[in-house]
Amino acid sequence: MPELPEERRTRALQADCTQCLGLCCVAPAFAVSADFAISKPAGVPCPNLGADLRCGIHARLRTEGFPGCAVFDCFGAGQRVSRELFAGADWRTGPAMAPAMFATFAMVRQLHELLWYLAEALELPATRPLHAALRAAYGQTDALAEAPAGMADAPAGAAGAPDITAHRQVVAGLLREASALARRWAPGPSLDRRGADLIEADLRAIDLRGADLRGALLIGADLRGADLTLADLTGADLRGANLAGADLRDTLFVTQSQLDAARGDRTARLPARRSRPAHWA
Repeated sequence: MPELPEERRTRALQADCTQCLGLCCVAPAFAVSADFAISKPAGVPCPNLGADLRCGIHARLRTEGFPGCAVFDCFGAGQRVSRELFAGADWRTGPAMAPAMFATFAMVRQLHELLWYLAEALELPATRPLHAALRAAYGQTDALAEAPAGMADAPAGAAGAPDITAHRQVVAGLLREASALARRWAPGPSLDRRGADLIEADLRAIDLRGADLRGALLIGADLRGADLTLADLTGADLRGANLAGADLRDTLFVTQSQLDAARGDRTARLPARRSRPAHWA
């Protein structure tokens, strides 16, 4: 199987709001909380969504009480659903197809997240023994994302309905193997802290090189100056975590949205193709 095209591995898995119909501002529901200043039911446009289908307070999301919006990432699902799967059809002028479009967006967003992780795994030299399996999983995931739009809201188990849950489990197992291969080369102790409750923990004195932090609760954790070389941050909750001065250059599977949810500074070193969040001092 040939290597994945660079566009598919990078640009296609990054949100392009100029090519989307504002789906993330309409499809999901959210409730008043520390992440959202208001409640909104699913399928109802956020009052901050403008007629141009752009967020009217995008530059002020945090100060206006919407940090949950500031860290949301569709991994490019928005433009794929809007421009490819629905060929530019607009939910505003086609209310009958709007539910299918919103359900498709939720499905494709999950699949694009998997594509992002698989592409990241393929970038790791240590995962070469798994590259064929990773490329195959990428192709299968991409094919699922091409499922007919109306299939997204089909009942689970219906003929032809994509079984996203089962597919996620298969891909998750493959990604765990990839992580283990990469972390095997870590100079640190490779601590296993999967799913650990590390809320507001002071981790500055802990050697986290090669640590398995998948799904760990790192909310408000003190990671200043931490060396996270080959640490796996898949699904870790980094809201409010302090990454000032941390070295994340070779951290595994850290997303832009995780960085956006954390705190940091100009001395923190980031992985390739990640941007320093504007709110980092």
